[in-house]
Amino acid sequence: MIAPNSVAPELRPVRVLLVDDQAIVGQTVRQMLAGEPDVEFRYCQDPAAAIDAANEFRPTVILQDLVMPDVDGLLLVKFIRANPATRDTPLVVLSSKEEPVTKARAFALGANDYLVKLPDKLEVVARVRYHSRGYTNLLERNDAYHRLAESQRELAAEVRQAARYVRSLLPPPLTSGPVIIDWRFVPSTQLAGDMFGYFWLDPDHLAVYLLDVSGHGVGSSLLAVSAANLLASKSLPNVDPRSPGAVVTALNDVFQMDRQDGKYFTIWYGVYRASDRQLAYCNAGHPPALLWAAGAVNQLDADGPGVGMMPGLPFDTRTVDVTPDARLLVYSDGAFEIEKPDGQMWQYHEFIDRISPELGRDGLIDRHLGFARGLRGGDVLGDDFSILEVRFPVAPPAERTEPRRKPKPSHPDPGPDPHEA
Repeated sequence: MIAPNSVAPELRPVRVLLVDDQAIVGQTVRQMLAGEPDVEFRYCQDPAAAIDAANEFRPTVILQDLVMPDVDGLLLVKFIRANPATRDTPLVVLSSKEEPVTKARAFALGANDYLVKLPDKLEVVARVRYHSRGYTNLLERNDAYHRLAESQRELAAEVRQAARYVRSLLPPPLTSGPVIIDWRFVPSTQLAGDMFGYFWLDPDHLAVYLLDVSGHGVGSSLLAVSAANLLASKSLPNVDPRSPGAVVTALNDVFQMDRQDGKYFTIWYGVYRASDRQLAYCNAGHPPALLWAAGAVNQLDADGPGVGMMPGLPFDTRTVDVTPDARLLVYSDGAFEIEKPDGQMWQYHEFIDRISPELGRDGLIDRHLGFARGLRGGDVLGDDFSILEVRFPVAPPAERTEPRRKPKPSHPDPGPDPHEA
């Protein structure tokens, strides 16, 4: 897109505006430039009309006499520089004398060059072309900046729209029932590659997952959404979604990184069976989930690589008993891979040492988010920050409902979600 009131660079001719009260000077300059086919010439004899003439003609260089009746030439230089349309137009002042003081004042007011009139034709043509070429380059640069800024605005709007769509896929917190789930999602400055969800597979089995795609931006986010939609629709072929190892094995077959522009993702996928309080899970290269019970912390880890890194690899299922009032924390690496202002990275063992005593207390997620921002030295984190806190009450109610997906907002910006800090 070309900036408003501008002309494409390849269509810009050399336009010379001469402002001089002497008609003989106007005729002389006209003859000097007559043999230049790409040069357009306009003569303004009345200095009071110079600004209007420049606004209409849009010169690429202005030649202006310094000694004219009724209008001080140096004052006219000041007016030309104050006029928005000619603020950057090259201005060559003409004088019958070569006076250092006058030259200095002219340059101080914004003149680009000084000629003692009238020099040889070759010099006039050379200076006109030199200054005109510099001005054309400036216009081209300004056009490029304008197009870049417009492109960045459009891209930012598209990214915001995509971020709203990703946000709309996140489930609402579960505040009642046999399982209580809360979460916080803080994307980094780019489009997020984290995605998580939970849903009842049947009245007795609840699936919970969190995945993290390598990299950032549109490609990572698209892969995260694709995998999440496949899990939510339970459409992996010939796979029992109650078997975490089978689910992750199927994901690995579908999302090989050589078909995903070199991207892979880590995932923690678990299925809680409420009837006997057993949690089955599979971890593909993801940070270990933390299961807190009776004051002890169990890291639910596994040895498998990320999804997409090795074709044909089977992933196994592990199980653990969930005691009454236990809590499960599932998180992305953005919860602990935090770069401090001095450039040092916070270490995983430091995260474990800090988070373990917190696991049995309410308000854990918000406290850790505040700590992470303080450690980072600002609200903007270097990576996507995602945490799921799953609580298993002592005596869960008999009623069990599947969480409903948030309705699509009718307004283009639904406003901040309290769970997206």
